[in-house]
Amino acid sequence: MKAILSADRNWGIGYRNKLLVRIPSDMKFFRETTTGNVVVIGRKTLESFPNGLPLKDRVNIVLTGNRDYQVKDAVVVHSEEELLEELKKYDTERVYVIGGESVYRMLLPYCDTVYVTRIDRAFQADTFFPDLDQMEEWEMTEEGEEQTCFDLEFAFTKYERRV
Repeated sequence: MKAILSADRNWGIGYRNKLLVRIPSDMKFFRETTTGNVVVIGRKTLESFPNGLPLKDRVNIVLTGNRDYQVKDAVVVHSEEELLEELKKYDTERVYVIGGESVYRMLLPYCDTVYVTRIDRAFQADTFFPDLDQMEEWEMTEEGEEQTCFDLEFAFTKYERRV
């Protein structure tokens, strides 16, 4: 299983249920990487999407504690156990965790790869991804060249679980 996200200097990933910033090349990388695969998403993150709709051309698995919650074109699960049971139907190499914070934290122990677009700025954030640089079991194995979007510098990175 993999996770994919963009994070600022402090590993902030969102504020008030929105991304900290939208970088077109990051959105393109996300779309190209996850299309045709399985995405695992929390309800609040899903509701932050345009019209609160699941992502096209992907199997969307939504985790929510609300047993009455339904969404068209998505599989809804209500617990970690139910989610892990549902994920057995898919090749783990094709499963991407896409947020938010509680879903990332729940599933990080099951992930072997994390794609992080690191943004070289600290934003006001209220949701965070665990700081992989401070975790012995993770190492950055790829770091792309620094890029600029408007006045933001960022780089595509890849972290892998140490074996």
